[in-house]
Amino acid sequence: MRIEQPKIDSFLIAIPPAEVVLFKSIFESYDNLATLRTEDPRLHHLRIYFSAESRGEVDALLASLEARFSIRRLN
Repeated sequence: MRIEQPKIDSFLIAIPPAEVVLFKSIFESYDNLATLRTEDPRLHHLRIYFSAESRGEVDALLASLEARFSIRRLN
């Protein structure tokens, strides 16, 4: 019997270094929604990983946080 693994999506953002800790704390406080990893610390790029089924929620959260943080979507 084969267990199907959930499809994981991600996208890359850039955020000023002074905002990273607060941004990650807020984003990851939504239990089981997404996780963030630093992809390039020199450029302050973060990759957000989430299940494909959660894309709408992740997009909505990111859109609401764009009013508070200087977020640049890279892909």
